[in-house]
Amino acid sequence: MTMNRDQLVAEIAEQVLLRLQQQAKPAAAQVSPKAVAALGDGVLPSVDAAVKAAAEAQVKVAALGLEQRGQIITIIRRLCEQNKQEWARLELEETGLGRLDHKIAKLENVKYVLGVEAMTSQSRSDASGLCIIERAPWGVIGMVLPATHSVPTMASNAINIIAAGNTAVFSPHPAAAKVAARALQVFNREIEKATGITNALVTMQDPSIRAAEEMFHHPGIALLCVTGGPAVVRAAGKSGKRVIAAGPGNPPVVVDETAQLDEAAKAIIAGASFDNNLLCIGEKEVFVVAQVWDAFIAAMKRAGAVELDFAAVERLTEAAFRWDGEGKGCGHAHVRKELIGKDVAVLAAAAGVKVPAGTPLLFGETNEDHAFVQEEQMMPFLPLVKVKDVNAGIAASVKAEHGYRHTALIHSRNIENVTKMARAMNTTLFVHNAPCTAALGTDGAGYLSFSIATPTGEGVTTPLTFTRERQLTIGGGALRVI
Repeated sequence: MTMNRDQLVAEIAEQVLLRLQQQAKPAAAQVSPKAVAALGDGVLPSVDAAVKAAAEAQVKVAALGLEQRGQIITIIRRLCEQNKQEWARLELEETGLGRLDHKIAKLENVKYVLGVEAMTSQSRSDASGLCIIERAPWGVIGMVLPATHSVPTMASNAINIIAAGNTAVFSPHPAAAKVAARALQVFNREIEKATGITNALVTMQDPSIRAAEEMFHHPGIALLCVTGGPAVVRAAGKSGKRVIAAGPGNPPVVVDETAQLDEAAKAIIAGASFDNNLLCIGEKEVFVVAQVWDAFIAAMKRAGAVELDFAAVERLTEAAFRWDGEGKGCGHAHVRKELIGKDVAVLAAAAGVKVPAGTPLLFGETNEDHAFVQEEQMMPFLPLVKVKDVNAGIAASVKAEHGYRHTALIHSRNIENVTKMARAMNTTLFVHNAPCTAALGTDGAGYLSFSIATPTGEGVTTPLTFTRERQLTIGGGALRVI
């Protein structure tokens, strides 16, 4: 059979992905994306079967009152707490990415995801009548899950869509499909016991790039929510459907001359080291005003981070990146998959150094054009760049963030500097004097979602993100009759 260009590209991409998965894991832990779970409890034999099952369930979910939908959400939260140890361990074993303690924390933090409490209606009235604005469900939502936090993303999205009266077909990343299917089946069994509704959350037995493409174009899918890399976001955008896209980020941090340096160092280390810097909101590069450079380096060391010298940074750079052109520094840099999400000890070995056990983060000086600064690297090494003043730091931050409009941070006691950076960055999340996680409710006043829709503008997703606005108008005459 002759394949067209798109089919050929998809086939090659799938084979490359499977090869990378196998290289990233020890032989005993290799998991084929095929047949990741036995059929049943939301795992269906095909995309078409999954969509049809979810459509049948959606009619029943939409008919539930908010209190009953809240019961389903309570079940999801409870199961994440009860199974956090097992699911975190399984996800780490399957993907080889991140840290067990932080994967457990992600499941614990599902309690911060907004549920039915976000579902509100509006009304207004005058002499002409009454208008009620409600939030209506879309129907069946197609959702792509990332390898970096598969079950937490599925759980947070499930809470959002159920609160809004939808159901979902989940397309997990093949590298984390086994644990996603296992958790989904547990969710469905408990939801059915409590409500009698089957298949509120579904997936296909054989997740793959091809299956995701089929889901994107299936006529039974009303809306898409994609949490993943640029390639899958672009593919979803070609479906002709509305897409809620959680895109890339490369969050910069500015430390100015007024910052409380010890507190800043602790916050930056906490955020950049979380799950080995897999979070898209995580601190990726720091611009430090020259006036406090030496004092900040000392504060980072006091807080437990280990500094790499120039030679070690260069060795780590060679291990972490490849270039389009011939030789290091020639052409565009690309992150190598082998070091993404790996522990500090692995990075230290690649840099040719040894560090104390339990070291949370490595750091080292670079310039602002360095690959570690300009690329979203997702590993527990933090490049520090010396800048002459806060204005230079903000300008460098704008450059490094690449207009993703995702996340930016500043440590400062000068409110004018904070305001200046916030306006210049115009990011979805902006954090002042706190770790990145404060933006999502775990160390601050925000709320949690593992889908942060920056390219399409919805921001941190909530149940309202997955609703349509419905307006009911009653004329003045009818109102008087009532």
